[in-house]
Amino acid sequence: MAKLSQFDLTGKRALITGSSRGLGYAIAAALADAGASIILNARDNVALGAAASQLAAAGASVKAVAFDVTSRDSVNDAIAYCEDEIGPIDILVNNAGMQFRSALEAFPPEKFDQLITTNVTSVFNVGQAVARHMISRGHGKIINICSLMSELARPSIAPYAASKAAVANLTRGMAVDWAKHGLNVNGIAPGYFATELNEALTKDEKFNAWIETRTPMGRWGEPHELGGAAVFLASDAAKFVNGHILYVDGAFTATV
Repeated sequence: MAKLSQFDLTGKRALITGSSRGLGYAIAAALADAGASIILNARDNVALGAAASQLAAAGASVKAVAFDVTSRDSVNDAIAYCEDEIGPIDILVNNAGMQFRSALEAFPPEKFDQLITTNVTSVFNVGQAVARHMISRGHGKIINICSLMSELARPSIAPYAASKAAVANLTRGMAVDWAKHGLNVNGIAPGYFATELNEALTKDEKFNAWIETRTPMGRWGEPHELGGAAVFLASDAAKFVNGHILYVDGAFTATV
């Protein structure tokens, strides 16, 4: 077997939640480039259709399925549709998430609930629904998108940090429970990437200066730079990698 063939995803099918833009779209594009068929997901049908058209124009085999990752009924219906009408899901990337910034003492309780549901409950909802099919087949790859904030915290985003810490440990728990069934469950923890979610921060001169000083590589990450980590964890090259959180952060967490 040629060494690089371990990274070939030809014949595999990947579902990426929250993939109409940003890091989710970049991960979908990278998996498609490695040969996987792609199922994009979002709630916005217009954005989802545009993203699917872009990937298809680049030569990807792509389907788009709109569903709400925070609704168990919506998730269960969508996963059943994917499995029955599109084909088995070999790779799942739980990427859907949200951010809301506020001083903790003034953080709106309804926003806390929404953030936890979007960032954590969705990983359980989609992960469980897909894993049940993977378990019956005896194999599957699940990648949960964590964050620098799975280990750290910054002012105004304490609930987000809590949610991403939960995702990291849920990832480990999924690996512990499902490894015996042939599943690999790992996480990717991005550092600061220049995406639409971070647009306000990228336009903040003071924050930009802090990123350039604090990150040893001296810059923001570009979304496409997350793709290699996703391809690795989704591929046969990572057969014995399980319950691991892979930080892709320009050495941010390696320095003080």
